[in-house]
Amino acid sequence: MNGRRETTMIRLQTLTFSTLIGAMMNGLNLMHIVMLYLVAVNLVTFFIYGIDKFKSKRAKWRVPEATLLGLAAVGGGIGAWLGMKLWHHKTLHKKFRYGIPLILIAQIAIVLLAVWGRG
Repeated sequence: MNGRRETTMIRLQTLTFSTLIGAMMNGLNLMHIVMLYLVAVNLVTFFIYGIDKFKSKRAKWRVPEATLLGLAAVGGGIGAWLGMKLWHHKTLHKKFRYGIPLILIAQIAIVLLAVWGRG
């Protein structure tokens, strides 16, 4: 990775951890913390997809596909799907066209099981 990408990833990680630590210090329960995390990771994923599309049109450095898929896998499925739809980005790549919806379905199933399991 080059320095710019490493700096961006460090900033994203710092933002995520800061949000989670702040939530814990404010006495939020686990469900609230998870919801804050999901909102944060989906916003970050959505904007990273947009940045990558912007950069691709200008032949600049690109976000690696593994990073884009990884962001979707760690909870950013909605942001990835919306980023693909809004910016028409990675829509012809099979691993994105089929992979992102599968990741999103799995994440929705996990959330439903977690909510349903709580009774």
